[in-house]
Amino acid sequence: MTRTRIAWPSAAAVRAGAALGLWLAAGAARAEAGPGILHQMNDAMARLAERVTPAVVQIQVSGFRPAGPGGRVESALVSRQHAVGSGVIVDPDGYILTNSHVVHGAQRIQVLLPPPPAPGSPGGEEAGQRLFDARVIGAEPNADLALLKIEARNLPTLSLRTATPVRQGELVFAIGSPEGLTRTMTMGIVGAVARPVEADQPMVFIQTDAPINPGNSGGPLVNVDGALVGINTFILSESGGSQGLGFAIPAAMVQLVYDGLRKDGHVHRIELGLATESINATLAAALGLPRDWGVLVSDVALGGAARAAGVEIGDVIESFDGRPIDSAAAMTTAWYLHRPGEPATLVLHRGGRHLTVKVEAREVTRPADLAELASPETSLVRRLGILGVDVSPRLQGVISGLRVGTGVVVAARTLDATGVDSGLQPGDVIHAVNRTAVESLADLRQVLRTIKAGQPVALQIEREGKMAYLAFEME
Repeated sequence: MTRTRIAWPSAAAVRAGAALGLWLAAGAARAEAGPGILHQMNDAMARLAERVTPAVVQIQVSGFRPAGPGGRVESALVSRQHAVGSGVIVDPDGYILTNSHVVHGAQRIQVLLPPPPAPGSPGGEEAGQRLFDARVIGAEPNADLALLKIEARNLPTLSLRTATPVRQGELVFAIGSPEGLTRTMTMGIVGAVARPVEADQPMVFIQTDAPINPGNSGGPLVNVDGALVGINTFILSESGGSQGLGFAIPAAMVQLVYDGLRKDGHVHRIELGLATESINATLAAALGLPRDWGVLVSDVALGGAARAAGVEIGDVIESFDGRPIDSAAAMTTAWYLHRPGEPATLVLHRGGRHLTVKVEAREVTRPADLAELASPETSLVRRLGILGVDVSPRLQGVISGLRVGTGVVVAARTLDATGVDSGLQPGDVIHAVNRTAVESLADLRQVLRTIKAGQPVALQIEREGKMAYLAFEME
């Protein structure tokens, strides 16, 4: 048995012990007060959830959706899928904001509303939830926002007009349906208030470490007052789950896009014929710029309005329509706020002097995306594994220089097992099947019905302005 020697404490040890005793006593006093503080925080968060979650919905989508890595919208492959996202009610008459990527390619959209509050019901009660079919009022893919409408009245809302500027370090809460789990709330802080994710993109985002996972897309990011500060849109993750890098579209941008979608079903955007990029310290030092922040003109299109007005590469944009331009976010906001058809007033810094120019602001007519033109209900050609669209004036700006004015354009390929590996690619135009002319989807389906499994097929197609044949055996 080991014996332990006991020694009397030194004077220093006694003083240290006395100090420790005082510290412990103070700690005990703090502990007595602690539960009160914790209960106050607990009650405040519970009240916040009660106030905000009734305005947050789950969005259930079915249809042909991109099948590429990460479900990228630009993928050339589509497959029939079911997906879940989130949305926020912004008008009591059934207007709901979500991400455009949540509803892209949707054949059917349904909105699951939380159950109405019932006195004495336990939190998280799922009974009584209401399911509504929804339609898309409009979408703005550049801002990744879409506006939906359901036939319901007197719904709880989160107002877009009560938002206050968000601050770095501020507590925020993300609400949505991660992995399909409705009305989930997570907490974090704002890591950055205007984070550009891609150098060549003008959009900036609120960065947060509030856990965000698949299914949170389109749900609100709110502050401690329950005010909407952003719409959750994506995460940066190698695992597919939350790694503390979540991003939300700032409320100011959400408001701008919502106003356009609500009024006209689309957002009016202008084209000035110039490109910009953010200024940093290295760029400023290398080019001898007057400051190491702001926005620089990096390109001026030949024949564009900016060149005609005298804008040059290397100009620093000081203001846009009287609004100071100190960041890419400010430039994007000014761009969205400008009314098409009216000249844009730019104040530029060039070679130590200030210049004011007026640039003709033409409205951008965004050419329709092939996959957007193709309705899965009417465009599916199962035997070829494609979504097809009749050649029509709607395709102007999407496909130009067609040698034949009729036919079926391949909008996308599907991953349905019933489709044959024909070699067709999006953008191909089918003009004939085994020498039988094809002028429409109806013609294509009719001739395919006459071909049995195992028989040879030769599709005459037009690809990038050249005629060709694709030969295979029908399955």
